[in-house]
Amino acid sequence: MTTTTTATVTPPAETAPAGPRASWAAVLALAGFEARRLLTRLPVLLAFAVYIGWTVWRTRTSYEGFPALQDADRATQTAPLLVGLAVLLSVNQAVLRARRYDTERHFAVLVLPPWRRTVAHLLSLVPAVLLVAVCVGGQFGWEALKPGALGNGSPGELLAGPLSVLLLGALGVLLARLFASAFAAPLLLVVLLFFSLFAAMPQEGDATRWLMPVVGDYSIRTLPSELLGRPAAWHALYLAGLALSVALAAVLVSGEGAGARSGSGSVSGMGRALRGRFVGNRGVHAGLAGAVALTLLGAVMQTGGVPAETEKARTRYSTAPQELQQCVERDGTTYCAFPEWTSRTDDWAEVVDRVNSLAGDAVQDRSLVVRQRVEARYGLTSDAAMDPLTAPDQVSVGTMWGGNRVPEFAVAVAGVLVTGREAEAGALCDGRLVTVMWLALAGGSDPMSDLRDIRVDDSTSGSAVVVSETEPLSMTAAHTELVRELLDRPREEIGAKVTAHWAELTTPEVTTDRTAQLLGLDVPEEADECQE
Repeated sequence: MTTTTTATVTPPAETAPAGPRASWAAVLALAGFEARRLLTRLPVLLAFAVYIGWTVWRTRTSYEGFPALQDADRATQTAPLLVGLAVLLSVNQAVLRARRYDTERHFAVLVLPPWRRTVAHLLSLVPAVLLVAVCVGGQFGWEALKPGALGNGSPGELLAGPLSVLLLGALGVLLARLFASAFAAPLLLVVLLFFSLFAAMPQEGDATRWLMPVVGDYSIRTLPSELLGRPAAWHALYLAGLALSVALAAVLVSGEGAGARSGSGSVSGMGRALRGRFVGNRGVHAGLAGAVALTLLGAVMQTGGVPAETEKARTRYSTAPQELQQCVERDGTTYCAFPEWTSRTDDWAEVVDRVNSLAGDAVQDRSLVVRQRVEARYGLTSDAAMDPLTAPDQVSVGTMWGGNRVPEFAVAVAGVLVTGREAEAGALCDGRLVTVMWLALAGGSDPMSDLRDIRVDDSTSGSAVVVSETEPLSMTAAHTELVRELLDRPREEIGAKVTAHWAELTTPEVTTDRTAQLLGLDVPEEADECQE
């Protein structure tokens, strides 16, 4: 008799199901893999190398060491576009990789449907965007740590660069999901580059310019931060909403099985993608609707133009600066500056003291007022000159400093010391101009270089126009000849003669020839006719 034994086999412990949790873990794993590949792609590496190299090279000497942070934040926006274009091309090629190598069908056995793979590619953009944000922060921080830095930066302005990279990267993913051709992204790059190089840039006041990722507004003169009138925060919201809209649109057109189909025509492939279904359909539609709403909100709010309050403030700063300034007195000279510039009075005082010391006892009883001025009524991009001050013993100083601005200010100080009024100094064409130029330049570390810097044509011979914050001066060839000779002589020797003959050297009747005689020089051989 045979006995039958029935054994009960206990099934092995169940492994983790391939559900939503496993799918999202796979999404993150794929995103990490694609992010590493993206950052090591040759176009991206080259773009980052150029971007970082250019930023370091430029920031070392930018703003002559005296940056205004309301200008420095805008200077961080353009260079990241190069990285954004490289990211657009590289991520587009990454999404199309499965089509190029005919491995798309193998993804059907994985836990990742096409729309989740699209999400992974979008997430792979995050490290590149964060790296750009670090570069932007480093560039701005470097400017802010310079001893001559002042003013206030805007977080909205600093976000424009990283958000532009995010937008361009998301656009690269969307193009790959809409068009199977690998030539779509390069063609778009050509169009974007052509547009950026040759298209006419809208001017201030044109609302459509804010629809572009970057709106530079590179001003000729620095304005106080409250006068900029730039909707930086709204523009950042617009860019963020647009980037999110493009990203969700890429997810939306991926479809449940759209990625697995290998349509040869871009139009038919797009149609199949739009008919696809995917998990989270309602959530993506709702998210896309919200992102579009944010984009429209930012677009509308940023195109409102310069606020009326800002226009009034610009007029007040331009016409009545004394009502807004803080004044301090040092060694008999009063320095009046806008609130953001009060720390710069030490630099102004150094120049004033240097010019005063060359004039010696002749100006000991003169009490100057150095007043900061700005012409802001015509906006950021205007190069309108300021009218010279007509009150006695008042000197204008601008909002920029360093480099050429230092000898320019020294000329303004010397002009007021010699003529008494800034308005009269701008009309000089007699022998007094020689005294003015020597007082302004002789105390510098490199007088001949300063002479070259303040002349429009960068020359040290012949006639030329001298740059000024207000009315420019005109040097004849005879003036230039005498000034060069004076700068070659010992400073103490010429200073003693200037002090001894101050009264005659500063009279309106003094000629260039007589000035040469008083200072111990030969009569100039060059022509002594003022430029018209």
